[in-house]
Amino acid sequence: MKSGKQRIAKKYRISGRVQGVGFRYFAERAAVRLGLGGYVRNCSDGTVEVYAMGDASALEVFRMQLAEGPRSARVISVDESDEAVNERYGLFTIEGGW
Repeated sequence: MKSGKQRIAKKYRISGRVQGVGFRYFAERAAVRLGLGGYVRNCSDGTVEVYAMGDASALEVFRMQLAEGPRSARVISVDESDEAVNERYGLFTIEGGW
């Protein structure tokens, strides 16, 4: 993370055909490239939840990438909310086993 930029956090809930299509791995690669911390996980309702921390411009790029998704996904919506920065998520990880 470059110094001088304020870290903020967002939570995204992605719906559509987003499970079983490599979405979590896609999100992890995108987040690592952008220098974001956080996590991605599948939810029992068929959506994918992403928590990401970084500077505002990186998070905006990340949101656009989530809305696109991997080639085999079909994203219907990305709901976004502001969250508190949680330093526990310094690196970006995939949570959950399925």
